[in-house]
Amino acid sequence: MIALGIESTAHTFGVGIIDDTGLILANVKSAVTTASGGLIPNEVAKHHIQIKEKVLNDALINAGIKLSDIDLVVYSQGPGLAPCLRVGTEFAKKLSKENNVPIIGANHCVAHLTIGQLLCRMNDCVFLYVSGVNTQVIALAGNRFRIFGETLDTGLGNALDKFGREAGLGFPAGPKIEQLAKSGKYIELPYSVKGMDVAFSGIIASALKHLKNGAKIEDVCFSLQETCFAMMAEVCERALAHIEKSELLLVGGVAANKRLSEMLSIMCKERDAKFSAVPLEYAGDQGLMIAWQGLLEFNAGRRLDISKADFYPYERADEVNVIWVIK
Repeated sequence: MIALGIESTAHTFGVGIIDDTGLILANVKSAVTTASGGLIPNEVAKHHIQIKEKVLNDALINAGIKLSDIDLVVYSQGPGLAPCLRVGTEFAKKLSKENNVPIIGANHCVAHLTIGQLLCRMNDCVFLYVSGVNTQVIALAGNRFRIFGETLDTGLGNALDKFGREAGLGFPAGPKIEQLAKSGKYIELPYSVKGMDVAFSGIIASALKHLKNGAKIEDVCFSLQETCFAMMAEVCERALAHIEKSELLLVGGVAANKRLSEMLSIMCKERDAKFSAVPLEYAGDQGLMIAWQGLLEFNAGRRLDISKADFYPYERADEVNVIWVIK
């Protein structure tokens, strides 16, 4: 069975194609970037509308198949920006109708988790899910992905992007911060861990204050990474101990940061735990993870009437009933 997945929750429009054995056939995406400032949801949605056909065609060409070969259409139903989610949902419904194939919606956050499990071969792990909006420590228990800790304000990716926007680094700021940090030195910033939860707004405010007062941007970027990533390592170590698991899987867009992986790897090594990060190409938002999540649910018996296909901007990972089994 071959599934085509459509990702459109935020800045990225992607189409991925995969079969139910986990064979990756295509993964094409187009993301909005800016030289300065942030994202305007309606403008991002316009980008998605303009490039959706090209991304689809490129994915089909890369896969060497036609639309008639697709057995299932999957779309990201949430969470995300409503204007962007609407584009993907309507496009998926159109493809489903025109090609007479079933449609199913997938939770974007859960899709990050399950594509990580597929690619990293981890079946019983603690997840650290760090993206723009999301920063959560998650593990599966009782047919739900339970959130053991999360951000109390903004996600780590958005926090870094906020700093980058104010510092004139453009969007996305994470890769630029990572590069600048390589030649930086430590400046003390607030460290905000509250039980299993974290908060980043105070750290960002302090970092911007240091920058305004003349600190080198390299030093501020280095200190920002070291502080935020140390916080994540602390709560992940506590989760591993609390629920007695020995695997940690890093997923989401911020998983592309090599320093974060390095710090988590050191922590895991010290407690004889296995660490893995989702491969770079699949760390950020993309259609492949949506296709795979849809396949898991469809093969487990879930069905969706196309008349009821909708999107849910605030749907959380712990609201999804896990009816599939990872083998």
